[in-house]
Amino acid sequence: MDAVELLMNVTPNETRIALMEMGGLKEVHVERQAKRGIVGNIYKGRVMRVLPGMQSAFVDIGLEKAAFLHASDIVSHTECVDENEQKQFKVKSISELVREGQDIVVQVVKDPLGTKGARLTTDITLPSRYLVFMPENSHVGVSQRIESEEERTRLKALVEPFCDELGGFIIRTATEGATEEELRQDAEFLKRLWRKVLERKSKYPTRSKIYGEPALPQRILRDFIGTRLERIRIDSKLCFNEVKEFTDEFMPELSDKLVLYSGNQPLFDVYGVENSIQQALDRRVNLKSGGYLIIEQTEAMTTIDINTGAFVGHRDLAETIFNINIEATKAIAQQLQLRNLGGIIIIDFIDMHLEDHRNRVLESLQEALSKDRVKTNVNGFTQLGLVEMTRKRTRESLEHILCDECPVCRGRGHVKTVETVCYEIMREVIRVYHLFSSEQFVVYASPAVAEYLINEESHGLLPEVEMFIGKRVQVKTEPFYNQEQFDVVVM
Repeated sequence: MDAVELLMNVTPNETRIALMEMGGLKEVHVERQAKRGIVGNIYKGRVMRVLPGMQSAFVDIGLEKAAFLHASDIVSHTECVDENEQKQFKVKSISELVREGQDIVVQVVKDPLGTKGARLTTDITLPSRYLVFMPENSHVGVSQRIESEEERTRLKALVEPFCDELGGFIIRTATEGATEEELRQDAEFLKRLWRKVLERKSKYPTRSKIYGEPALPQRILRDFIGTRLERIRIDSKLCFNEVKEFTDEFMPELSDKLVLYSGNQPLFDVYGVENSIQQALDRRVNLKSGGYLIIEQTEAMTTIDINTGAFVGHRDLAETIFNINIEATKAIAQQLQLRNLGGIIIIDFIDMHLEDHRNRVLESLQEALSKDRVKTNVNGFTQLGLVEMTRKRTRESLEHILCDECPVCRGRGHVKTVETVCYEIMREVIRVYHLFSSEQFVVYASPAVAEYLINEESHGLLPEVEMFIGKRVQVKTEPFYNQEQFDVVVM
């Protein structure tokens, strides 16, 4: 992987991290304090009540509401029963597993919601980019999503030597293709983390947190173990100190790469990150050649359409189209990563009639996607000439994090024309006229709609309605109404 820089912009209650590669923005991560949960946190709690009828217990972990621990979420919760010489397992009674007043180390698997407290487990795990650490469990598991038996065998052989009395590992899907050095650094980091948890377990009082799922800066650094980070620039003194403490303890090789940014100009402005983020929210992405992409994100899938735009290129039309499509492959790979688009992705390249051109475009797309840290799979051209591909969903897309549904169009992507709204208003005036006895009607509408009704552009729409109902209709501008909003008031 090419050497990269991380830029960390910290403001009260929000942290944004930009991954820069070759001077360009590759990824954006955003975390807002209000939306941080407690899933993954480890607590030293105390059992307050045992409820045999519910096979559960309430545990005080120091939060406002007692947390919930079910018998099936307790390690060694099963017992073997010999029925007719056939071994079967059943869940032990909660009373056999825990007792009131007992101190217990638990991990949160579900955030508190409404009147319900957090859900807990005693089966503690610690995740990093490639591996999940399983304390006191010496075996190695492999994600079922790694389908290649050869790759599964290779990864298992690399990770098994890292298992010891502390615990074992689960190999995550993202591990596919990882090197021995990357896995070793991941394993060492997780072991250091677990030793710290064990140390706190003996030192910290009951009802206290002994491990907190790291904040965004620490999580990002954890995921970049093994990559060639040149610099980590942070524009907050407090965050800088917290990250320095974290790297000194768990990732000392990164400590000397930390830089506290103190310039007058905002950090993201200096590196052009703000502009890149705004552009990543647009549907249209311009290509240097004059062509452009249109990216549409929907619930079911993301579609990407390539257009020639102003590009005239070579005299040979087929060569011109081929060159635009090649340029588009690199832009597509960059945008998928920057916008963090996942799931099904359909790409509509400009039609190519030569089989060689189609093959080379596919190769170019796969090469560009090979630099993505998230797993992708390209299925090739369909009979309709579309390219189907998938990209693993890892977190919310940039658009879903930063944007909300438009209150005017409500996700349609377009609003009714001024003319359409005017005809709706006239129909409403007639409807109200039949319901209520009134001498006058007042229409409140947006500036554009009000102006259309009052001026001659409406081709006499207002006078015709007045003539039809035999009443006066007055139009008033409501500056804060959107184009589709209006009210008809009887006077």
